[in-house]
Amino acid sequence: MPARAMRRSGGLAVAAALSLAMGLCSPASASAGTVYIGDVGNVSAARAECGPGSLPETGLQGDVPAEDRNSGRSMQGYSCNVTRLGQFQDKGSGIVSAAYDHCSYTGTLFPGSALNQPQGVQVLDISDPKNPVLTGSLREPAMVGGTWETLKVNKERKLLAATAVPLVFGAGYFSVYDISDCAHPKLLNARAGTDLTMPMPFLSHEGGFSPDGKTYWASGIGPGLLSAIDISDPANPHIIWQSVQALSEHGFGITPDGNTMYLSVTAGINILDISAIQRRDPYPVVPQLGTYLWQDGQFNQHSVPVTYGGKPFIFTPDEAGSGGVKVFDVSNPSDAKLVNRIKLEINLPDNIDSNVRSSGGGGVFAYDSHYCTADRPADPTALACSWFSSGIRVFDVRDPKNVREIAYYNPPAQKNRWFDLTNSPHAISSFLGLPILEFAPIARAIADGKMDPAVALGPRTGNLIGDMSSDWCSSPPFFRGNQIWVTCADNGFMALQLDNNAYLAPANQDTVVGS
Repeated sequence: MPARAMRRSGGLAVAAALSLAMGLCSPASASAGTVYIGDVGNVSAARAECGPGSLPETGLQGDVPAEDRNSGRSMQGYSCNVTRLGQFQDKGSGIVSAAYDHCSYTGTLFPGSALNQPQGVQVLDISDPKNPVLTGSLREPAMVGGTWETLKVNKERKLLAATAVPLVFGAGYFSVYDISDCAHPKLLNARAGTDLTMPMPFLSHEGGFSPDGKTYWASGIGPGLLSAIDISDPANPHIIWQSVQALSEHGFGITPDGNTMYLSVTAGINILDISAIQRRDPYPVVPQLGTYLWQDGQFNQHSVPVTYGGKPFIFTPDEAGSGGVKVFDVSNPSDAKLVNRIKLEINLPDNIDSNVRSSGGGGVFAYDSHYCTADRPADPTALACSWFSSGIRVFDVRDPKNVREIAYYNPPAQKNRWFDLTNSPHAISSFLGLPILEFAPIARAIADGKMDPAVALGPRTGNLIGDMSSDWCSSPPFFRGNQIWVTCADNGFMALQLDNNAYLAPANQDTVVGS
């Protein structure tokens, strides 16, 4: 069990003051009780055993070595117990895409989303995973304006929605679609949120549905305005509650009953009781049940709520700082227990110098987790995560305290194709090749004397412009039997086949994203 450096005794005041100073939580949240987790994980998940037909990694787990990037080896990709069945690349994919039934919806990045033809979110029919077919595109302002991390599906009501986020921040535009016929979505709100003259008063960076599909939640990262949009009648979306729950907010996960939200903040989570909004109380109050902050990872992304033996847990990945995916027992929200960290070898403190050596010239992100999905909500057997330059990683999570990797697929690098992939955030951001979002583990490694210059300095040192020598995978992977459907920034949509010796889909498989 990781040590808690500060608890609710004298350390509480220090933790609360620290979190306020860093802009992590509001004064109201601090009063709910703050736990600061001060240690750093130094153990990686056991490596996958690769079967026949694999093209395994040549270095550390999760690494794309400098030599492979420079020689062109990374353009072949890396695979372990996974085969690519089909692909629809086109101009690449935005940060987060969505899937429902036999269809996939490709997220957009502005301004490519407005300049590419066709404009907007691409609708793909994946009835034949070996041959994805484009059936149309969604061209409303929210879709063309860049969907960032807001393009989500609600299976309960067969809805697709997103907000417009042109560049990190978004406001005002929100569209909802009926996807009963998933290959031909139908717009439901032609006025508020979609009509250019009728924006709605909210900020967004990330968004997602309540499990019952009657509320769409939008969160902004600066300021951290959390908005509940009532879509009980999708033709008439309207805001029913707003609050600054943290000065900087990211994604979230919501329990199946819709009553508890795990809200991501800069380096941690706030656990909120949102039952009053779920009930539609006329004057809803949202108590904060607990705050958990840590130094091992930054920019917590979202949470995936699951249960083991009926007991609630969450998987919660950090998108920067080599924090990996944390596993919490949240049976008691005011005293949640960190039971495990899922990291790759390239994320470990002892290997940050190797991380720096290979990621130079790769862009602002290096090797960090982003979005994860479990293969079912109760007693999940597998977790699949997008992991930026490390590709798609699949883990056996039947025992949350003993997680091992069973498969991975890191797609072929699309080296130097900046001008072809105008919907790819990787291509667009490659003007800066330095892995600046690894600042915290790099500084820590230097302070701890673990940064060996002989390792850190290599053939890619000084690459200030990115060369796209690895792909960025940031979208949630969706389980479809023994397949995974996913998009990566440069390679676009891919249908992946997991080997039977690595994974057998449970009979009640049901992909869980969390928001």
